[in-house]
Amino acid sequence: MALFYQQDINEQTKLAIWELAETEDFFASSISIQSNITHPHKRLQHFAGRYLLPYLFPDFPSSEIAIANTRKPFLPEEQYHFSISHCGNYAAAIVSTNERVGIDIEVITERVHKIKHKYLHPTELAFVNEFPVEKQTELLTLLWSAKEAMFKWWGSGDVDFSEVLRFDPFDFSTEGIIQARFEKWEIVIPLELHYRLMGGMSVVWVNNK
Repeated sequence: MALFYQQDINEQTKLAIWELAETEDFFASSISIQSNITHPHKRLQHFAGRYLLPYLFPDFPSSEIAIANTRKPFLPEEQYHFSISHCGNYAAAIVSTNERVGIDIEVITERVHKIKHKYLHPTELAFVNEFPVEKQTELLTLLWSAKEAMFKWWGSGDVDFSEVLRFDPFDFSTEGIIQARFEKWEIVIPLELHYRLMGGMSVVWVNNK
């Protein structure tokens, strides 16, 4: 068993992160799902993410998962809301009985510097630039992860990350809360993002109706 992290957010919402230390057979023997993914490691990530759903809620109907046009997996009857993320040797999932959710994990890496202008608003870039250079890689990775989690929470695609998914300045630490908002057309939805930096990666999740 390679459970890396678990948190019960409340009675209705739980999350977990799995470190990949098993073979595909371990997951395939526990869950009944099909996958057309051919890359061995990506298949392992996929199976681990799906394995976490009934791990968190034993009656989760994995066999009923469908894929929307936006490529978001969902349950047609919405018995549960869920989100899955995987990166490197980790897979993460968040599941809720009563709230829409989003989760994202990212390995902290210098490559985020090359794409920061694509996902951050100029005011957000200014916030990042207030920090010492040695801290910016962690912060940029965290903010990329935060916006991915918001995007997954939204679930309907067609989002400009730099304009629609916005956050306010916050006290950057190894764990904490980011006050953010989804702004599109007349829609403005405040969101509270929770995050942790651990094991060389960033984890961000959101649960909101």
